[in-house]
Amino acid sequence: MFPREFDYVAPQTVEEATAILQREPDAKLMAGGMSLLPLMKLRLFSPALVVDIGRIADLDRIEDRGDHVSLGPLVRHRATAGSALVHENADALATAAGWTGDVQVRNRGTTCGSVAHVDVAADQPAAALALSATMVARSAAHTREIPADDFFVDTLTSALEPTEVLVELRIPKRGAGEGSAYDKLGRRGGHSDYAIAGAAAWVRLVEGSVVDARVALTGVSTKPVLALGVAEALIGTDGSEPAVAAAARRASDGITILEDLFGSAEYKAHLSSVFAGRALRAAIQDSSR
Repeated sequence: MFPREFDYVAPQTVEEATAILQREPDAKLMAGGMSLLPLMKLRLFSPALVVDIGRIADLDRIEDRGDHVSLGPLVRHRATAGSALVHENADALATAAGWTGDVQVRNRGTTCGSVAHVDVAADQPAAALALSATMVARSAAHTREIPADDFFVDTLTSALEPTEVLVELRIPKRGAGEGSAYDKLGRRGGHSDYAIAGAAAWVRLVEGSVVDARVALTGVSTKPVLALGVAEALIGTDGSEPAVAAAARRASDGITILEDLFGSAEYKAHLSSVFAGRALRAAIQDSSR
């Protein structure tokens, strides 16, 4: 398949990009192109104008900002996966980035692009949700911060306005007793390809007790979604194997699990519990390092 005819522009600054989006209502933003171009080839999206921010300088930085780690909009998946700073503070995100797509996709695609795309089976949006990330959006008129809990709206739909650019992903710095992890079953087996089902987990332990936890699922619903039942069951426990197993059984509580070509709703609900448990065990282990 080939996309419909479109115009192309490569702005040199974020300000130029937001100005173009403001005056061109049928424009679409592109960073790495790993999400947008396949949809254009399938003609699910047919923008009149593609605004490529891939040539804007200094947007590919991962920085320590004191209380959070900052990822710019052109940080590639491979850079996120290979960053010591990300591994130290957000192992769930580093792992998810390392399991995104294939080598070519990881070398070209961007973490912010994956988050903004909100694919139902993507890896990094679930990690961002579990880690309580904040997305920074900029338009010609304003800059605003969007919590992860409010960012993922529906399938392929984020809280970004058409005139906004996602200019930064902020991940809270790791605190004492905190840990995170990500695990999934990929469509080609193991950790390859999109997730049939996956889970990102973040926990905080104080004196051997779980005082806070977040688990986000991917691949099983219309968007990355928090498994609130898991956190409710785990908080206040000692994080032991029986406690994790009991909490993981509640992974699909209150969540609409969707059947697709890769599994029935029953099967995906089962996988949600399996991978919620695996991610929690790894996150609890990570909290002690």
